[in-house]
Amino acid sequence: MATPVVTKTAWKLQEIVAHASNVSSLVLGKASGRLLATGGDDCRVNLWSINKPNCIMSLTGHTSPVESVRLNTPEELIVAGSQSGSIRVWDLEAAKILRTLMGHKANICSLDFHPYGEFVASGSQDTNIKLWDIRRKGCVFRYRGHSQAVRCLRFSPDGKWLASAADDHTVKLWDLTAGKMMSEFPGHTGPVNVVEFHPNEYLLASGSSDRTIRFWDLEKFQVVGCRSVLFNPDGCCLYSGCQDSLRVYGWEPERCFDVVLVSWGKVADLAVCNDQLIGVAFSQSNVSSYVVDLTRVTRTGTVAQDPVQDSRPLAQQPAHPSAPLRRIYERPSTACNKPQRVKQNSESERRSPSSEDDRDERESRAEIQNTEEYNEIFQPKNSISRTPPRRSEPFPAPPEDDMATAKEVAKPSPATDSQFPVPNVCLGGEGMLEVLLRPPAVTSTPAPKAEPAIIPATRNEPIGLKASDFLPAVKIPQQVELVDEDAMSQIRKGHDTMCVVLTSRHKNLDTVRAVWTTGDIKTSVDSAVAINDLSVVVDLLNIVNQKASLWKLDLCTTVLPQIEKLLQSKYESYVQTGCTSLKLILQRFLPLITDILAAPPSVGVDISREERLHKCRLCYKQLKSISGLVKSKSSLSGRHGSAFRELHLLMASLD
Repeated sequence: MATPVVTKTAWKLQEIVAHASNVSSLVLGKASGRLLATGGDDCRVNLWSINKPNCIMSLTGHTSPVESVRLNTPEELIVAGSQSGSIRVWDLEAAKILRTLMGHKANICSLDFHPYGEFVASGSQDTNIKLWDIRRKGCVFRYRGHSQAVRCLRFSPDGKWLASAADDHTVKLWDLTAGKMMSEFPGHTGPVNVVEFHPNEYLLASGSSDRTIRFWDLEKFQVVGCRSVLFNPDGCCLYSGCQDSLRVYGWEPERCFDVVLVSWGKVADLAVCNDQLIGVAFSQSNVSSYVVDLTRVTRTGTVAQDPVQDSRPLAQQPAHPSAPLRRIYERPSTACNKPQRVKQNSESERRSPSSEDDRDERESRAEIQNTEEYNEIFQPKNSISRTPPRRSEPFPAPPEDDMATAKEVAKPSPATDSQFPVPNVCLGGEGMLEVLLRPPAVTSTPAPKAEPAIIPATRNEPIGLKASDFLPAVKIPQQVELVDEDAMSQIRKGHDTMCVVLTSRHKNLDTVRAVWTTGDIKTSVDSAVAINDLSVVVDLLNIVNQKASLWKLDLCTTVLPQIEKLLQSKYESYVQTGCTSLKLILQRFLPLITDILAAPPSVGVDISREERLHKCRLCYKQLKSISGLVKSKSSLSGRHGSAFRELHLLMASLD
């Protein structure tokens, strides 16, 4: 009797080199789940078909890195926003530029197409949201209310509302017809990364860096590092793309149905097609795609225990009550109905086409890289023959093997991801050791691998380790058997040194943890600084950054010199932590520092005021020193450049 073949629940589909430089944004076509658009630091937008190695089309015209891309629902138009604030819309079937939209003063962080009307919404680091009419090439309305960068925009399924998520920890809901804010949801305690409407009901989900997803207006529940969320097409559950895992959530009551381990790192976008969930992630110039078989994932009914929650049993309740609890969206019967009315600015505020825009459009090009796939996908105008097909075949699942089993066993339990407030033992720098059980990546254009100037936070190779160092040198080609003693000596080479490093790191973290348990945050930071190990400082700052109320003025005087070192580090994770800490200090203390230094001297002796004045002078001096470094790095491209430019704007009052 033949043994049945066991297939995988989740697997890596492919990895491609998407751009000549770093990938800065990407999006999946939600209708087909097969079309992928990527934006890069090379100022191009590239179109790909999932699981095919060659680029279909390359769109040019932007003169600065592309920070955000979005496809419309029929996947016929694509909009891309750049670092300079310009927006370009291309017609994919005609392979030409359709519109160039100018008006934002900083990076474009988010974009979305209206589901029915010919409108595009854009959110920027300049805190403004703009609604554009792509037929008339002008800004219809500007929505003001956020105080920091707008990270995500989504139109409601009926096209009447617009939801926005921002770094100011809020989610706002805007009425397009009235042109004003309807509601504000301030419950998150960290920057909000993503927001998504339920496909049918009046329900909104938002995911934040504070490690929570919230259903408005329902109770919050804990997730681990939410990066992307997507409702199932029938609305039965919510998929959350977390660090190396997919989590399936329900509500009423809130619970986790299932957790699937997927080695996608920080997933950037999700789509559902043919009972398969497609996830895409990027790192430097590479883009990887992953597949999860949803037929093997629990989406309703029996509740799987969420490993992040406590051990209390959850009540078994049906996911869908017999009677709906919320109103249902009323969609237009066809897109050809009378255009939806939206609030518009006065004619003097609207922007008209100019000769400069016409020149930009002439300079923008759609370079067709693969004529055969372009004709197959974009040339047919009727929905029956459109490819990628709406009813395309699902991707075949590879069989389970020993390597896949080893990968699942080697993965840490999701329950260990959240242990606040005890500092996490996270080895950075030279102490980072990752066990890699992954087949070679499939790339579209093989290229020699150079040592990066910045070592990324998520990487596929251990730093400073080579597999050949652990294998005995075979001088005779015919020699296949190895002497046990030689093999063991090679494997143990460097083992003692690594043990010393790990033991020292563990001892240092235990020292800091002992002080932390007393509740004295300032002394904890002082002890971490005295150890003279930046990795320990990073571990502690990652905890303190989670709660802004822990920051005090005297803590700033200790941390600022360490932040200057972190910003100059070659490790991406160190730079990210330094930027986050500096941003918190600038937002909370820079106005206070400048006000105290500008105040006239007091009459008499006030010891507490003198101490506060001394701390402010010290912080001001340190911030001035850091401002030059921030200014020099603000010209960088990609995520680092965006973070440094935001810091440079916050430090403008120091000049």
